[in-house]
Amino acid sequence: MNEAAPPPEPQAEATLPRLGEMGLANFAPYLMNRIMGRYNASLREEMAAQGLTTAKMRALATLSVIDKPLIRELAVYSVIEQSTLSRALDGLAAEGLIRREADPGDSRATRVALTEAGRAAFEALWPHMARAHEEMFRGIPEAERAAFVGTLQKVLHNIRKHDL
Repeated sequence: MNEAAPPPEPQAEATLPRLGEMGLANFAPYLMNRIMGRYNASLREEMAAQGLTTAKMRALATLSVIDKPLIRELAVYSVIEQSTLSRALDGLAAEGLIRREADPGDSRATRVALTEAGRAAFEALWPHMARAHEEMFRGIPEAERAAFVGTLQKVLHNIRKHDL
């Protein structure tokens, strides 16, 4: 039987480098926030033209790939606080872009479905998202991209709190 190796012991706090020693340019959370901030900013004009916010865009993008998730699942996948997601879903429902449905297995739970108008809104935004994605990876070879995404998936696995 192959047993997984035990997780490494956390480093003693005294041996961990300080942020000033590492520098922001070597601190992954800072870099990830900068990248996502720039990515979202590059889409802001197009989202505004469609009456979308970043939260609405993330919800539509998630719903374009995942069929009828529970609201709590949608919050995890779209990386939106549940209170912010609730307001975004209210707006999307009012605009006819999503609909809420009772979960057939649990009357207390609600699922969210993309309407045809919602799919069309996302499809209109997708080319802008795809171009922004390609721009982020300009000049980076495919093997390096794949390795980077693989590393991000491992990091997400290490920090995730949900099975999603």
